[in-house]
Amino acid sequence: MNDLLLDIRQTLMDNVDKTTSDSMARFFKEGEGATRYGVPIEIVRKIGKEVYQDIKKKPKQEIFTLCDEVWKSKIFEEAYIACIITKSIRKHYEAEDMKVYENWVNLYVNNWSDCDTLCCTTIGYNLIQFPENVKILKTWAKSKNRWTKRAAAVSLVVPGKRGYYLADVFQIADILMMDPDDMVQKGYGWMLKETSKAYEKEVFDYVMRHKARMPRTALRYAIEKMPHDLKAAAMKKD
Repeated sequence: MNDLLLDIRQTLMDNVDKTTSDSMARFFKEGEGATRYGVPIEIVRKIGKEVYQDIKKKPKQEIFTLCDEVWKSKIFEEAYIACIITKSIRKHYEAEDMKVYENWVNLYVNNWSDCDTLCCTTIGYNLIQFPENVKILKTWAKSKNRWTKRAAAVSLVVPGKRGYYLADVFQIADILMMDPDDMVQKGYGWMLKETSKAYEKEVFDYVMRHKARMPRTALRYAIEKMPHDLKAAAMKKD
């Protein structure tokens, strides 16, 4: 695995592109910790798929060990490759895998992109398979770590738009409602927006009940895909 790790990093360094690096810099706020090589995303995907082919017959614990080493670097492209790998082993997920994902969120995620990629490629699908894990998100939502709080919401983006866990979506939104962090507000607003694809009326009613205190950032995200008349009603000041 050490040789493979060195190979991953050398391949990334061989594909660094200054234009890509400059472009990526615009997507992250100062101080978010999004270190990156500057490799075009289509090349990162290709590398990730090739790595998976090399290790797919390994025991899952060995695969997780490799991913853990990749996550430790806290480099955007390496984290993305780890997510490609964990997405590719969905058929082998187990409920206890959430302990591994929780460790990655708490220790290694340090920007919105890593958070969202992990949640939407991996954690969300684990939650669909293992409903008992949804309760863990309530603990995440009360964390002092901004990315763990965002992950509590974004992990329900994929399940929410597929019609799963409506009550839990609202409970997470309740916990995060007044959080001052815009990354958290955008996270739970996005969760509500995606859930509205399956439950438009329920999400609209929720927004209307809470719009007087819901931060405008979260509100705008939540209603973004709703019909014009519903958006107008939600944005109207009472």
